[in-house]
Amino acid sequence: MRHPILFGLCAAGAIALAACDTTSTADVDRAFQGVNAVDGNNLNDVMLTVADPEEAVSYFQRSLGQQPDRIDLQRGLAKSLVRAKRQTEAVSAWKAVVDHAEATDDDRVDFADALIRNNEWDRADKMLDTIPPTFESFKRYRLEAMVADSNREWKKADSFYEIAIGLTTRPAGVMNNWGYSKLSRGDFSGAERLFSDAIRQDNSLFTAKNNLMMARGAQQNYAMPVIPVSQTERAQLLYTLALSAIKQGDIAIGKGLLRDAIETHPQHFEAAVRSLRALEDNVSN
Repeated sequence: MRHPILFGLCAAGAIALAACDTTSTADVDRAFQGVNAVDGNNLNDVMLTVADPEEAVSYFQRSLGQQPDRIDLQRGLAKSLVRAKRQTEAVSAWKAVVDHAEATDDDRVDFADALIRNNEWDRADKMLDTIPPTFESFKRYRLEAMVADSNREWKKADSFYEIAIGLTTRPAGVMNNWGYSKLSRGDFSGAERLFSDAIRQDNSLFTAKNNLMMARGAQQNYAMPVIPVSQTERAQLLYTLALSAIKQGDIAIGKGLLRDAIETHPQHFEAAVRSLRALEDNVSN
């Protein structure tokens, strides 16, 4: 990473020396400032992607101490605080961003996201309301759907989830969220369909697989569907089905599923063993 920076500095120095008779000191300073600005932008990108979140927070705090009015540094700090899971501080940082004269609708969406992460649903709702309907983005509609869910406005939530899915090439996560919304309101067949769709889009999404078991169990369908799973995942999904069966009052089926989960797991499955032991002790008592 140091070689391109060194090359840029050397090039700038060579240009300044070659033109020393006609170039002022101010011109040379501006040339170096240009190189530093490029390097700084690259470093900002690194801090926002691969750097340790806490290191990124410290970096942007130091940078803002030197240039407090730069909105790109304010954004960097706010995003880094979110990555570091320092949600209360992230809300304050995003508030500073949206209060800046150069704030954009993307910033307001990110502020709403930070508010939701901090469990401030009403403020997030009000912030999203300030964004004009002409501004359309995947993140905006995903957040709109989540807020509608929290308000139990199911028709609005369904509409926003559908729009969000149409605005991304990777809809599995939204499908899983939508499915969980359906599950929470008792539409188990609708939830099952959406979880299955999410798994087809991304078969590594274990959360959707586990949610699918809950949706099927709620319908007293305890058969494992044909989905790609590892041995450990299969054991965990059987365990989820077992708990669903027990919750439905199908105790014998639940015990059988617990035994299957224990036999399937490649290691000792403590949670399933403990649940089975508790069931058997309860029956014997």
